[in-house]
Amino acid sequence: MPFYIDQMNRSVEINSAKRIISLVPSQTELLHDLGLEEEVIGITKFCIHPEKWFRSKTRIGGTKKIDIEKIKQLRPDLVLANKEENLQSEIEELAKYFPVWISDINDLDSAVEMIYCVGIITGHVIESEFICRDILKYFAELDIDHKLPAAYFVWREPYMTIGGDTFISDMMERAGFQNIFHASSRYPVTTIRELDDMDCKILLLSSEPYPFSQKHIDEMQAALPNTKIILVDGEMFSWYGSRLLKAPAYFKHVHEQVLSLSHAAGK
Repeated sequence: MPFYIDQMNRSVEINSAKRIISLVPSQTELLHDLGLEEEVIGITKFCIHPEKWFRSKTRIGGTKKIDIEKIKQLRPDLVLANKEENLQSEIEELAKYFPVWISDINDLDSAVEMIYCVGIITGHVIESEFICRDILKYFAELDIDHKLPAAYFVWREPYMTIGGDTFISDMMERAGFQNIFHASSRYPVTTIRELDDMDCKILLLSSEPYPFSQKHIDEMQAALPNTKIILVDGEMFSWYGSRLLKAPAYFKHVHEQVLSLSHAAGK
């Protein structure tokens, strides 16, 4: 019988991957890019890429509030989940009925491992190898030496940033930013006053999960006169599937944008 080890070190028996449900937006996009148009039968309401799937595939709830009864009706032979994005209680309930392969992503290496494993499980290993090869190539070419001290906000009221043990922190470092909360774990709460005390040079405001906008920059800038505040595409920093193919070019653009702002301010 075919058993596969997931990233939680669980042994999962998967006999087929002809009826797949994805509970993770970035992995849904990966399934599309692997060529699994017919096999994917269910996605979450947050699986917005590709747009065609978002509009046509059956939605089974959110990442943290899945409709287990609807999933039972769909009769999947494989469910793809994630340790952080999905609730443990819901995943354990699903695993009573269906094979659930769980990813656990904290850095680029674990993301590439996930992509390769999903390719093997779904019978699209050649496609996954090409994606992994190109991701590693593009990141290797992203040669940024100068690291700018920075923080990255994911939430407001309260302000939440990211610790050094997160995937986003790894992406920050590769994008040329030194996470000033690197010593913290997961998603610590912070304040504008603390950022000022820590002499934060760059503040990155993410487009997701909280939709920061220009008005938030305007609100914060007066309290942080020595900090460059910019909006960034949260998908590029937090999606760990095939979107990683686009991330290095975006990171280079953001880094150059910040440097140009710094040079302009120094004149």
